[in-house]
Amino acid sequence: MPLPRRPIRELPDELVSQIAAGEVVERPASVVRELVDNALDAGASSITVRLLAGGVRSIVVEDDGVGIPADELPLALKRHATSKVASLAELETVGTMGFRGEALAAIASIAGLSLTSRTADAAMAQRVDARSGELQPAARARGTTVEVQELFFSTPARRKFLKTDATEFAHALEAVRRHALARPDVAFAVWHDGRLAAQWRAGTPAQRLADVLGVDFIAASGELASQQGPLTLAGRIGRPEAARSRADQQYLFVNGRFVRDRLIAHAVRAAYEDQLHGSRQPSYVLFLNLPPESVDVNVHPTKIEVRLRDGRAVHQAVQRAVESALAPTRALEDTPPLPLPAEAPAPAWAPPRTWQASLGLPERAVLQAEEPAPRWAALLQPLPLAAATPAAMAAMAAIAPAHDWPLGRALAQIGGIYILAENQHGLVVVDMHAAHERIVYERLKAARTQGERLPAQPLLIPVSFAASEAEIATAEAEAPTLEALGLELSPLGARTLAVRSRPAALPDADVAELARSVLADLAEQGASRVVQRAEHDILATMACHGAVRANRRLTLEEMNALLRDMEATERADTCNHGRPTWRQLSLRELDGLFLRGR
Repeated sequence: MPLPRRPIRELPDELVSQIAAGEVVERPASVVRELVDNALDAGASSITVRLLAGGVRSIVVEDDGVGIPADELPLALKRHATSKVASLAELETVGTMGFRGEALAAIASIAGLSLTSRTADAAMAQRVDARSGELQPAARARGTTVEVQELFFSTPARRKFLKTDATEFAHALEAVRRHALARPDVAFAVWHDGRLAAQWRAGTPAQRLADVLGVDFIAASGELASQQGPLTLAGRIGRPEAARSRADQQYLFVNGRFVRDRLIAHAVRAAYEDQLHGSRQPSYVLFLNLPPESVDVNVHPTKIEVRLRDGRAVHQAVQRAVESALAPTRALEDTPPLPLPAEAPAPAWAPPRTWQASLGLPERAVLQAEEPAPRWAALLQPLPLAAATPAAMAAMAAIAPAHDWPLGRALAQIGGIYILAENQHGLVVVDMHAAHERIVYERLKAARTQGERLPAQPLLIPVSFAASEAEIATAEAEAPTLEALGLELSPLGARTLAVRSRPAALPDADVAELARSVLADLAEQGASRVVQRAEHDILATMACHGAVRANRRLTLEEMNALLRDMEATERADTCNHGRPTWRQLSLRELDGLFLRGR
């Protein structure tokens, strides 16, 4: 039976506040975030957070900001009362952390709340209780103290959804940690159950990053700084080999506000695309600054999401900046690249031929696979190893000792897989297939950038598969894009597509499944992005087949040529699949293996 019609009426203020609280306050960490936002907007230079039972029993946030005048204290507890915006124009260019004017009222509807504040010119502080509205004198220095007691006491059903005290405290601490990363000029202290849990003193941005995330993150990351028009991007990005199994160390700040943005997260992930192994997640702390009018922060009650006016341009700018920061190899961090003179005498050292037996081939610039070359191997021929010629190696050896080379001088090859080299830090171990795979891959990408076309292989018997109307429409609309990828698709009927050619580099691919995947990506992401990603996947496969194989015996000249090319190749620290290409063993580590000095 239909329910009897009820008249439309205004909701009472208490119920409206409860609804708002359901949007704003999910757990104690939500309260901590809102109160610290207010403290920062008040110009605080020091903020203290005190929690009991993970914040469920009590949350106290103290600051030394400008304070609130006594006559404005009762108004601060009302819904949609704020000093931060006064017009639509100010809302569209908001630069404060808070602006909605509903956090204190929402918190007061589900917990006991009191507000104590004092301005610089006031004789004493004033305290207001949210329940009674009574204003009383209080003692404290300039600034504001907000006390929240018994969270969700008026909504016990919501309280049942909270986790253990330890879990809730961890979330609250993470909320303060995010603020601490964004504001290194502000001191933060967090107390839990009467004990100091974390403290960060005001300092430089670099020192705050080390204090909050630890020296291990600093050691495993690199600095990023980029400016493209009005957009600036700064911070640190983790190296691919230091990626984590979870996305728990990814911090993005837009105009000083911690946010979660799928578009920017996708841009960062795309920059790591061929440098991460499996489902590993990169670590990063990024500070993106844009003109306030190009960012809409009023899209989510908790202010953790934003809307970008020109998302495509921001995506491209972030991806390019992260790719550029990831490009230099770690080998060049300690040792600057050496210039090559036009002419130089023979090297002081000449490795004996008897050290390594070769395949009887002359010294070569390109390390080729021993099996018959595939049809697309012609693409590899115009790409010689720039540093691999004997004259170039002689020039390098003449101007500096071998130990000055970042990746050192080749000594031997073991297991048909690894190259051992000596540099100024100790021993370098190189996976020769992984390293050469990256070198070939980067050169193939450079060739594609210059306009060389990837070959397609016509199918003697077309492969047909059932397709939806959307897939058929995409295939017809994106026919030139598909041809650029080596795929020729044509409709066979109202619900059938036929694949008539495939990329020549993928002879064993399931062409029907490949076509479906590409069509899905085209429909979701657009042609330009899919073409780039698909081309890179194809080039990665070609590079893997074209790289030097395991058990191929190399001469020392070939090994040194490979090391020099690694030093000159971008992203040479990992192969196309994200596996490391080389490792450094320091002399101290080697001494430890043999207990030297003990």
